[in-house]
This record gives sequence, structure tokens and C-alpha cells, in this order.
Amino acid sequence: MEQSVEGLVGRYFPERQAEIRAFAEFLTSAGIERGLIGPREGERIWDRHIFNCLPVTKLLPQGASLFDIGSGAGLPGIVVALARPDLKVTLIEPLERRVEFLKEATTGLEIEVIRGRAQDVKKSADFVTARAVAPLEKLKKISWHMVKTGGALLAMKGESAAAEMEGVKNAVLHEIELEGIGLGRIVELRKGA
Repeated sequence: MEQSVEGLVGRYFPERQAEIRAFAEFLTSAGIERGLIGPREGERIWDRHIFNCLPVTKLLPQGASLFDIGSGAGLPGIVVALARPDLKVTLIEPLERRVEFLKEATTGLEIEVIRGRAQDVKKSADFVTARAVAPLEKLKKISWHMVKTGGALLAMKGESAAAEMEGVKNAVLHEIELEGIGLGRIVELRKGA
């Protein structure tokens, strides 16, 4: 059953409907103009980029802190922050032009933006997310120091998730299907106490 974008926005962004619409608009204009997303992605912005980021929100407890590394166009970080205003979200991105985009996209929102490479950031959070940043093994290497004990690295992956997990100790695959949204695959690496 195909649900309308309006219905899904109301369901998944009840407190931030205007903000997520403004972000979608910014992605399809400035995001395309500045080369952060491809020119043909405009008509697929909701299903392929925004709603696609929502499954990870089901793994985050109330009030958690989250670092989104290699944030690029703000995916999944901005989407997660708007869907879950209870979270403390920080976007981490090394490239200046992307940092400028993120700062513009988060104007008026309580989202911190840090310019830097994940491996150089000396802070930590309960969770670290990444979407299309690096293979799982490399992702763990560059971000593990940022994950607080008891927290987790949550890597958003595609159909190759299971193959990427091979050889990575204690990796758990979550296949999360939200109503009106396709299947999301998130690989979780929990940092033991």
C-alpha cells in the first residue's frame, strides 16, 4: 500500500513537519546545485534519501547523543534529528563546502556541525551513525574511539550488508521495515561495558 509523502511526514515527523519539508526543498535545490546529491535525485528525495534514513531511529533510546560521521548532505543526521527531537545530534564532515551546506541546512535547529575527519574528533557520543561512508571494517577503524562504552556504531547499509559483516566480530544486522517505507538494513557494532 503506497502512502502519500504528506501522510508519512505527519507520521514520522509529527513535531517537525515544516522543518523536514524545508530540508527536502533545500536538498533538491542547493543540494543538487552544489553537487551533494545527483541531478536526477530530486524526484526521489523522499523515498531514497529522507524516508530511507528513518529505520535507524528505531535503534536509538530516548535522549541519546549521536554523531553522524561523513554527514555530507545531512543524511542521516538531519533526518534523524528532525524525526527524533529528543536526541542530541552532531554532524561531522571534513569538507568545507559540505560543512557550509550543513550549517545553512541546520539554521535555527539544535544540531551541532563539526568540521573534521572522524578519526581526528576527540569527543564521544552514545551512538555513531554513517550512511555510504566506508566499508564496515574501515568505518569501525575510523570511528570506534568516538563510541561511548555501552553505545554502538550504527552503519546504514544496502543489500551487501551481510557480506560486509563477514570477519567483523560481534556485528549484528537489523532489518527494519517501517510502515510505508522500504526495508532498512543497519549493522550494529556495540561497544561492551
